[in-house]
Amino acid sequence: MDVIEEEGELVDGVRYTFWTFGGKVPGQFIRVREGDLVEFHLRNHPDNKMPHNIDLHAVTGPGGGASASFTAPGQETVFSFRALNPGLYVYHCATAPVGIHIANGMYGLILVEPKEGLPLVDKEFYVVQSEFYTKGDYGAPGLQPFSMEKALAETPDYVVFNGAVGSLAGDNAVSAKVGERVRLYLGNGGPNLISSFHVIGEIFDNVYHEGGTMLNHNVQTTLVPAGGSSIAEFKVEAPGSLVLVDHSIFRAFNKGALGMIKVSGDENKAVFSGQQEAKVYLPEGSTTQTMPQDKPATGAVAKTLEDRISRGGVIYKQNCAACHMPDGAGVKGAFPPLAKSDYLKDISKSIHAVANGLEGPITVNGELYNSVMPKLKLGDEEVANVMTYVLNSFENGGGEVTPEMVAKERE
Repeated sequence: MDVIEEEGELVDGVRYTFWTFGGKVPGQFIRVREGDLVEFHLRNHPDNKMPHNIDLHAVTGPGGGASASFTAPGQETVFSFRALNPGLYVYHCATAPVGIHIANGMYGLILVEPKEGLPLVDKEFYVVQSEFYTKGDYGAPGLQPFSMEKALAETPDYVVFNGAVGSLAGDNAVSAKVGERVRLYLGNGGPNLISSFHVIGEIFDNVYHEGGTMLNHNVQTTLVPAGGSSIAEFKVEAPGSLVLVDHSIFRAFNKGALGMIKVSGDENKAVFSGQQEAKVYLPEGSTTQTMPQDKPATGAVAKTLEDRISRGGVIYKQNCAACHMPDGAGVKGAFPPLAKSDYLKDISKSIHAVANGLEGPITVNGELYNSVMPKLKLGDEEVANVMTYVLNSFENGGGEVTPEMVAKERE
């Protein structure tokens, strides 16, 4: 395994210097069998600045291999271990200061299959949650350095799956078919927070608690401790998008811990009917909801159209993707699509909805929707940016919204 220190993207427009096993976060999935003798080679790329090692929780021995694998830049170390205990285990760098090496992306999973192997499934997916602590707040553009102050306070700006916001959503979503059995290998690199892992629209048939051999059934949400793991299995019964979240829910919708399994296949009305009826319900005194916020957001001023689109993409992921989906597809019967949306042809009406909130029935692409869009306390610049992003995404044909246009609609 190669250790590589390289710059990558946390979310659109936000860069970070990751320390990685194998060039990716998480590091590559390692799969061995109970009783195997494993010879491990750790190579630290000569362009790296830091020494590194590896602590595999599957190893019985000093430091999980850390003491035998301390490797300077441009060097390679070798050690061997016997895989004695079956289970799913975390590995991570354990070079001092350990927390910083983990916080920068140095973790992954090693599966020690039992001698008889695991039951066969149709699809297996590798999902590792972790946090990133940056000097700038969520979405602050440019290269962001690590913040020790936030790490010590355990207040991350990003809580993500597989190293970045959107790494398992939109075009990066994984897929399955109705009737297939799915196995998730879940890990939590931490370095601090416990994950309350949940798949919206599914129940786990089997959960191997904390990655061991104890089996639990019919589980809605499984805890994955920092430096721990879990294995979750389920059969896919209905088509649609299954959303992966940390059910400490603001982490999902505001910090990035959201992924997706796109399920194709025939509907099974006996399992899930879909919407059967839609009615207007307007109780006396109803009003447009407002999302609470400590102070009105303003945001930096975009200098070019490309800059406006980039900034708008960050705002979209933070505020809009949870309902309208990362790919703009919306949720049938609940949240209208933004992809190829005829509603966006009336720019004034669209700006007004984002700036002021919206409730009551509307028709988008020939279908009726009657949900509430809260009034988000975004500044004129931010509304302009996110509207411009939507217009230039999801096959909507392009265009630009300016803060002046937003101010007019607020009036």
